[in-house]
Amino acid sequence: MNGRTSKEAEDNFRFKKNNKANYTEMSLTEQDMNRFAQGTHNQLYKKLGAHHATIEGVDGTYFSVWAPNAECVSVIGTFNDWDWTMHPLDAQGKSGIWQRFVPGAVKGDLYKYHIISKYSNYIVDKADPFSLFNETPPNTASVIWDLDYTWSDQDWMKRRCNANSLNAPVSIYEVHLGSWMKVIDDKNSFLSYREMALKLTEYVKKMCFTHVEFMPVMEHPFFGSWGYQITGYFSPSSRYGSPQDFMYLIDYLHQHGIGVILDWVPSHFPDDEHGLGFFDGTHLYEYDDPQKGFHPDWNSFIFNYGRHEVKSFLMSNALFWLDKYHADGLRVDAVASLLYLDYSRKEGEWTPNKYGGRENLEAIDFLQRLNEAVYQNYPDVQTFAEESTAWPLVSRPTYLGGLGFGMKWDMGWMHDMLSYMAVNPTQRASCHNKLTFRMLYAYSENFVLPLSHDEVVYGKGSLLNKMPGDEWQRFANLRLLLGYAYTQPGKKLLFMGDEFGQESEWNHDGSLDWHLVTSKYHKGIQLLVKELNRLYSNEPALHELDFNPAGFEWIDCNDSAHSVVTFIRKDQSEKNTVLVICNFTPVVQHNYRVGVPFDAFWAEILNSDAVEYGGSGQSNKGSIAALSFKYNERPFSLSLTVPPLAAIILKPK
Repeated sequence: MNGRTSKEAEDNFRFKKNNKANYTEMSLTEQDMNRFAQGTHNQLYKKLGAHHATIEGVDGTYFSVWAPNAECVSVIGTFNDWDWTMHPLDAQGKSGIWQRFVPGAVKGDLYKYHIISKYSNYIVDKADPFSLFNETPPNTASVIWDLDYTWSDQDWMKRRCNANSLNAPVSIYEVHLGSWMKVIDDKNSFLSYREMALKLTEYVKKMCFTHVEFMPVMEHPFFGSWGYQITGYFSPSSRYGSPQDFMYLIDYLHQHGIGVILDWVPSHFPDDEHGLGFFDGTHLYEYDDPQKGFHPDWNSFIFNYGRHEVKSFLMSNALFWLDKYHADGLRVDAVASLLYLDYSRKEGEWTPNKYGGRENLEAIDFLQRLNEAVYQNYPDVQTFAEESTAWPLVSRPTYLGGLGFGMKWDMGWMHDMLSYMAVNPTQRASCHNKLTFRMLYAYSENFVLPLSHDEVVYGKGSLLNKMPGDEWQRFANLRLLLGYAYTQPGKKLLFMGDEFGQESEWNHDGSLDWHLVTSKYHKGIQLLVKELNRLYSNEPALHELDFNPAGFEWIDCNDSAHSVVTFIRKDQSEKNTVLVICNFTPVVQHNYRVGVPFDAFWAEILNSDAVEYGGSGQSNKGSIAALSFKYNERPFSLSLTVPPLAAIILKPK
């Protein structure tokens, strides 16, 4: 034992002898332990993990970890030369929690928990499940840290309830931190959180997006998992900087009026030895039954949603990012994999629930309680479900039997639209229903229309390269797809690079091809998305009633012969109305008659075929007077030029 660790042991002994009352006060209370065991503790991050303290002039850290099946738990680290005999933790009654104050353990020190299990001669060194910071992978130790930060987003926090409301414009830019843009150097380095703050905020503001959604920032050992295989649930990835640096990124976005949504993964976690799996020699966080506890698609563990302590862990983690990092929403990944016991499993590979069904009743209860806790504590944020099935009432309140999410991704629309757009325009008449089908269910949920990262990976190609035809037609089709998405009811989400027509499939090891925006067609896509975002935010008719059928009205959804659809969007006051016409063929429709509800001059306020967007320039110049000629069961009508492969928006003057 060297001099330093001898002094630490002496300080620790003196501390416990002279400050027994304070030591007890700093430990978990009986109420904490009861709520933890009941699955109702939503702020465990304030109790478990590593927390700095100075007692009677002794500077150190409290360590607390849950390991109920351990024979012995010690904290090891740079402060005791990784000697597991130096600082054994004390068991806290029957709670399964181990705790100790360690003098001399300070911010920046590395640490792990050395666990000797009661079972199987299992001995392991684990990272702290509640660590606030971790070493940069491939290193795996936790880092003693604090979350001290002076926020400057008070104005945003006061008004974000309006920015996040269901009748607000929500246009989301989905970003992978490591590949949005790289530092131009020999190492192809990542931008840091603080570098991202300046560059990303400027770009998102210029492009008129309202929100940014970050793919998972929580620490993950394998960069190629894109953050979806998490080992540090309470730690932003150290690849890009410190927790305070990540706070700065969110703070800076907020100061410029941009909301921040975090991708959150309560569905599974990796089997890395230092992680949550087999934590104390037993299946502590995961189901012990492999038919429930191991995910066949991702080769990862599945949380045990029936265990109360695991519910407390996950709900505390969700609220942690809303509390400490001021996140404005959580996008919950892979909800379908939680809901179904037979998800990605063949017959005989899953066990029915107690009623004989395929539903995971424990996970359903967890999701409902999660959303109740989020909205009870943070009513001005939103939760978003990535749910790919027809599960009912995902975005409806739990008191109505729903899951309680604020919004749900419309995966059906995404699949239908990309399938439709891939068809040669001359054959689109035969699948016209794919354009219109979503309006049969569009108001069953609060939908977000996602064109996400999942559509541009694993050999699927970029959005641009899904489009048929020659170069001009591919870009025209992409402009049309974007125009249709932005005018349909529902909030919007676009993955980085899609806003300028990225040519290549997304590569997480590279950077977006920013040089493309200097070319005519790519610049045109970018300008169009900027204008679509601006119109979507500025025109109440395009967002106020996204989730109310009163805000949408088909003019003609049956013109499959021309592959044209026409519809109206309205706002709450019905004083603001816009007319949308989308032509999904490369044929200009001259003198195309469209019924309208009232007599007015209708001005073309957006045309995706405009020359500045890379189009052919076919348009309805100036204003078009409505004629007293009944059509489409409306009292008035317009005779229009409908450009090829284009969306146009008109508004009465």
